Amino acid sequence: MIDTHCHIGEDVYKQNIDELVSTLQKYDVDKVFCVGYSTDMNNRCISLANKYENVYAIIGIHPSEANEWNDQTRNTLEKMCENKKVLAIGEIGLDYHFDDCPSREQQKLVFVEQIKLAYKLHLPFVVHCRDAVKDVLDIFNEYSEYITNGGVIHCFGESFESYKQFAKYGFKVSFGGAITFKNANRLVEVVKNIPIDDILLETDCPYLTPVPYRGQTNYPYYVYLVADKIAELKNMSVDQVKKITTDNAYKVFGRLK
Repeated sequence: MIDTHCHIGEDVYKQNIDELVSTLQKYDVDKVFCVGYSTDMNNRCISLANKYENVYAIIGIHPSEANEWNDQTRNTLEKMCENKKVLAIGEIGLDYHFDDCPSREQQKLVFVEQIKLAYKLHLPFVVHCRDAVKDVLDIFNEYSEYITNGGVIHCFGESFESYKQFAKYGFKVSFGGAITFKNANRLVEVVKNIPIDDILLETDCPYLTPVPYRGQTNYPYYVYLVADKIAELKNMSVDQVKKITTDNAYKVFGRLK
């Protein structure tokens, strides 16, 4: 299995990171992708990727950090992408959920700039979309000429119709612990309808810890609980889900070895 979206650069893991990484294989987790959201966290992700063979980095400026964006930020991000363990630009996108996020116009500007950077570098990108699906799709449609390397809509929580729009651009979707929640009825139906060939696994740890550990710190190896739930919903074996979602990750992330 691959946890395609986790945040093991966060301070909560700092004291036990060696143990965390060494525990992954016990749970049949072959690789994890450490995802950045600011220049500082991008550096942390790359440091972890350089240190551990089974850790890779995805780096970008999150919409909540969009005010950080300037020419230097962009140039630093591009330089960081020279590291071959950087798989994609991300997580980038739009977040209209929190009132203290940067302005919507600033978020859109930074999103588009990073889409263009991913295009220039021939990399996929990973999208954060919260309460903003219409604007994200509008940007995809307006800047479609720059969206040629595919990517992932992470922590997908939108409708099946939205999925079909993203799929037109070669995007897959990833699901995490939220699909195990008791109130996830709508999301469960979406998972049932999306082809397994377009699904990736993630934890988004330390957030969205799956049942039965909800309310506790999340870990990358809890991705097995996500695989178990998808297998249940799709009436497949867990081994099938593990293999297909891993193959899907290799299809999206061309630098993955």
